Amino acid sequence: MRDHRSRPGEHGPYSEVWTGRATARFQWLLALIGAACMALGIALAVDSAWTSAVAPLAMAVVGCIAAGLLVLFGTLAFVHVALRVDEDHLEVRCGHIGVPRRRIPLSHVDGAEFAPHVTPRHWGGWGYRWRPERGTAVVVRRGEGVILRLADGHTFTVTVDDAEAAVRVIRDRLRLGRPDAKL
Repeated sequence: MRDHRSRPGEHGPYSEVWTGRATARFQWLLALIGAACMALGIALAVDSAWTSAVAPLAMAVVGCIAAGLLVLFGTLAFVHVALRVDEDHLEVRCGHIGVPRRRIPLSHVDGAEFAPHVTPRHWGGWGYRWRPERGTAVVVRRGEGVILRLADGHTFTVTVDDAEAAVRVIRDRLRLGRPDAKL
């Protein structure tokens, strides 16, 4: 986690960007399982002893490769999450290629709260989640997170290391943008 700015009055003016991230290490194990399924499908296709029926072999090969791809890409997409706060926006990017991504203008944020215990169990698993009673979340691991109260009444939760610093930065940016705001 990098905090690219100082607090007001400490070391001078704010810098442009604050970044943070969270990583789920155990999902690498799931990615390996996905790769193993793909390898099994390829091995079945290349070195098959089945000569009488082609349909069961084709179904096994396609099934192993499809399951492997789904598990592999599904887990790699949510191995980590990166949070970036600049002067006007908050951006959340997942995985190595940054997809899914959500960019929220700070003008659409009413407030930010620190959540000491965000767990995948409460959200129905890891990844990009939506629950009608709780809002939307990006959960890559159990631990601290940031809860954003959006202007449309929804909430957006993201797990990130040093979430307290992220909340502080977001609140400061909101105060700078709206001097009369009560955060």
